[in-house]
Amino acid sequence: MSRLHQPPDPVGADDPATGADPSPGPGSASLPGAHSGADPTEAATGGEDMAARQTSVGRLAATVERLRQEVREAQAEADGRALIELAKGILVERLGCGPAQAARQLAELTGQAGVTPLEFAVEVINEASRDRLSEVTTAFLAAAAGGTVAPGTPDQGAAAVELRSAESAALAARDAQSVADSLLAHALTPLGAVAVAIWALGSDGSLTLAGSAGFSPAEAGRWRYVPPGVATVARRGLSERTGLWIGRLSDTGLPSIGGHQHPDGGRVAVPAGTAGRIHGVLEIVWPARLEPQPPQIVRQIEALAELCSHTLESYDPRDGDNGALGPRALLDAAELMDLADGLHDPALVLVPHVDAAGELVDFRIQHVNARFLDPAGRPRGVVGGALLLEAYPMAAGENGLFEQVERVLATGEPFRARRMRLTELLDDVPLSAVADVSISRHGGSVLLIWRIEDETARLANLLQHAQRLGRIGGFEENRLTGEITWNSQLFHLYGQPLSSGPVSLEDLPAHAHPDDAVAIGRFLRTLLHHHRPASTAFRLLRPDGVTRHLRVAAEPVLDSDSRLHLVRGAYQDISAHHWTEVALAATRDQLAHTEQRASERHRLTLQLQHAIMPPAQAPLEAPGLRVAVRYRPAETEQLVGGDWYDAVVLPSGLVLLCVGDVAGHGIEAATSMVVLRNALRGLAVTGAGPGQLLSWLNMVAHHLSGAVTATAVCGLYDSERRSLRWARAGHLPPVLVRGSEATALPLVKGLLLGAVPEATYEEHEMQLAADDTLLMYTDGLIERRDRSMEESLAHLLTTARTVQPTLGQQLDRLLTHSRSDTDDDTCVVGIRVA
Repeated sequence: MSRLHQPPDPVGADDPATGADPSPGPGSASLPGAHSGADPTEAATGGEDMAARQTSVGRLAATVERLRQEVREAQAEADGRALIELAKGILVERLGCGPAQAARQLAELTGQAGVTPLEFAVEVINEASRDRLSEVTTAFLAAAAGGTVAPGTPDQGAAAVELRSAESAALAARDAQSVADSLLAHALTPLGAVAVAIWALGSDGSLTLAGSAGFSPAEAGRWRYVPPGVATVARRGLSERTGLWIGRLSDTGLPSIGGHQHPDGGRVAVPAGTAGRIHGVLEIVWPARLEPQPPQIVRQIEALAELCSHTLESYDPRDGDNGALGPRALLDAAELMDLADGLHDPALVLVPHVDAAGELVDFRIQHVNARFLDPAGRPRGVVGGALLLEAYPMAAGENGLFEQVERVLATGEPFRARRMRLTELLDDVPLSAVADVSISRHGGSVLLIWRIEDETARLANLLQHAQRLGRIGGFEENRLTGEITWNSQLFHLYGQPLSSGPVSLEDLPAHAHPDDAVAIGRFLRTLLHHHRPASTAFRLLRPDGVTRHLRVAAEPVLDSDSRLHLVRGAYQDISAHHWTEVALAATRDQLAHTEQRASERHRLTLQLQHAIMPPAQAPLEAPGLRVAVRYRPAETEQLVGGDWYDAVVLPSGLVLLCVGDVAGHGIEAATSMVVLRNALRGLAVTGAGPGQLLSWLNMVAHHLSGAVTATAVCGLYDSERRSLRWARAGHLPPVLVRGSEATALPLVKGLLLGAVPEATYEEHEMQLAADDTLLMYTDGLIERRDRSMEESLAHLLTTARTVQPTLGQQLDRLLTHSRSDTDDDTCVVGIRVA
């Protein structure tokens, strides 16, 4: 039990045993007398009092630490003594001897085995119990002997001790909080875990934090209750039978307790349940990435989750926030039977049926209410008392009824489904019925309710609604008796009251538009004379003056002598469809014209942009300097932007470096970009500095370019002096890469171009060294919708620290690792001092 992990106490910093001197040193002893005019006698007296107080505090801290250590050792000794006493009891039962002889026998066997008494006691318990913990320990020790256990796991002797100690402490714990403390201290800390949370599953699907260890009280308070339906790590663990194993929490995007403290750590969420019923979730936290674990560790954690289920089985969140245990108000099966008898729908009361190992295998049909209606027509007495899969073996089939009952018992979340197909075998003949199913858990029992539909009434109702929604009216005409039958929807289509008589097929031309007479005549000849199905569309002239576009379809019904007996068919109002087609045709023509104009406009914009700034350009050769540029257009063609760059050697020998971004997209932004780029190149030959150049460019943007706005950064590099003068107009600062460090240059003052008629721009000069790399870029390289610009810039600095062999490869790497999601075009200019 010496492996118990105890975090260092802050008070221990003053422990004399650590070697620290709690009394003040010579330097600090002179501080009280350093004030001018102070009495030396008073100063000396004050120093002695302070030294005395600090000595007293150190002694008190040492005493507290010593008492804490004694408590920890006593607790560890008590846990170990409980396991040893249990092993003695097993020897008394197996050997038929007394307690004293069992103690001597245990001591002799321990000496022969060459292990500690506690380790041998655990081996005796494992051999006698043959439970899941013993299986886990045996497998773990076998793997450890074979060298298959990952490094960092407990050694062979400690594995069994830790598991049995955790079991002993968990079963002796008063509440889930004590169980969490015990699991972390005994079993999880040796595995590298730093925190654990035990979640109790509510009947409504909510999660309550029953106990936790390794989290701050504030963090545990924030996660005290998780409402139903909220996706967390623990809730995802409920849906996985083998648990949820996460290598790094930040990769999943799932919220969880302690997520801000260990965002890159591993997580494991394992369902805690027994006998097929899940009572909660065991969630374990690692501080770093969790690699795939061997099967022995997986089974060990599953065994710990099973330990938690015994405590959660009687956990009641209504007892308060302290996680104290209390008797859960379980609904007795007899009361559930009374509830089922009061229902007007068929209902079954199911109770779990487990095997000798305690595993759920089926459900016993405990009660069948008086309203019960079996899909196969069997009486209640045949179904009541049988097992669910014996009475309804098809419940384990495709409809998943048995699986849903099992899930409701495990999670407590009710299940409801409309029109579920129930299939029953009667003399090996499958009989099916469609029913609305409701399943709910009440205590330890399950209530299954189904309402079987009347298929004929359902289909008639469905047909009526389909005719109403589809604006369809049906008819039938007896050619022998002249009897005509219309449904109510057809009277509505014709605009006639139900009291008026229906219209025969021969009279149809009198109610149609004259221009449709030919089509109607062809329809009647095909149907009445050639006895073949036919259909046609026409315009109906209603009595209220409204013209509707209808389509009629009919088929003949012949008697045994091949004479026409009946004609039945349907009318459908297709007015909306007709006018939609007319509108679509007009819209299609207009859209084709618009697309042609947009395509031509976009083609011209791309040609202009690519002519000025090709996506890749040969490196610019300058004395003592290598210059490379990259341009990445927007992925969406309609978002052709106004990003621009320039790198040119001026007549003075200086190198002009500039990057800019014109607001907006399309042909306007592209043309404005060309104006500003060419204007800056022309102004640069005057020999003015970058600040003056931006001032002149601001006047161009405001007065000569249609009042456009843009950002820009401009620099002049002197190869002889290896100096760079630069200024910015509302643009992101350049990035300097020197060695393995990347830093952003200071944000010198400068308003964006075109905002005001006149503006001044501050210049900054810096000295570059050999192999320095300077990067100028537009916001399309780093901007994200869900991150601030500071966070995006920090990611760029991290990426830029890795220096590539060539400057072009450096710029290509920046574009490849860009996390921008704004679909904006991007310009990057890089220089490297030779």
